[in-house]
Amino acid sequence: MAEIVCAVAASHAPGLVGLYDSAPEESKDAMRTMYARIAEEVAAAELDVLVLFANDHLANSKVLEYPDFLLGMAAEHHGPYDWFQPWIGCRPYTLAGRTDVAEAVLRGMGRRGVKFFGRQENLRFDDNLSVPTVLCDLDVNGVAVVPVLQNCTVPPIPDQHRCYKVGRALGDIIREDLPAGMRVGLFGSGGLSHEPGGARYFYIDEDFDHWFLGLLERGDHEKLLADVTPERMERSGAGGTAELYAWFVVLGAIGERRCEVLGYTAYDNFKCGVGAVRWDMGDAVGDERGSR
Repeated sequence: MAEIVCAVAASHAPGLVGLYDSAPEESKDAMRTMYARIAEEVAAAELDVLVLFANDHLANSKVLEYPDFLLGMAAEHHGPYDWFQPWIGCRPYTLAGRTDVAEAVLRGMGRRGVKFFGRQENLRFDDNLSVPTVLCDLDVNGVAVVPVLQNCTVPPIPDQHRCYKVGRALGDIIREDLPAGMRVGLFGSGGLSHEPGGARYFYIDEDFDHWFLGLLERGDHEKLLADVTPERMERSGAGGTAELYAWFVVLGAIGERRCEVLGYTAYDNFKCGVGAVRWDMGDAVGDERGSR
């Protein structure tokens, strides 16, 4: 049976790369610290594969034929897609894929009644995969990645309960379907509060961001599932904040574990609250409670 040995999540936004140099020193320091910690976590885990969940920005599918979960199954992933490159301002990259893992995930989801769509050709990546790749040097360090782009835009989006259930299925697939000894990492990419292109384009809901990060730190999944609703997300940034549901997939896969907040910054020109977390993949909280 394979094992989840690393679980992290972080914000992405084009400005984190393209506008980094013009940001205040405090925000630059926070970003350097957050992403350096994630890069260290991924490197130390000696992963065979990193499964990364992020949102699709209407780049890969028609609105009327929009999959909720689109699995990148290519042997290599290239980005950013040409149209997005000047907008994001990041270098080109090539990531190794793991077609065997992608195929196992696609088959395993189908057997568990979860609808995934797989695509063999290279997906059109914008900041969803590009920002974590270049800020964590995933390509430089040779990390093999299986990307999953999820619907956070076209209603009805998969909500917190559905994403958590997808994560539970993913955890089962890793433990039951992947080869014994395989070391798997999970990365939730997206959020925090923002409203891309909306009336509140430069608004960052710092109260929401700290509240959400605090819930993660306390590890109370029941409260997260009860309170972090699509309606609550929309109040903190329509069309953007719901990217955090990628983090719920990770939550579902790993169960209740201690979570460390690696940092936070709110610089209005990033147009996004920026934060990152890592989960302790030692004993689960439930295991500790059971041993008392």
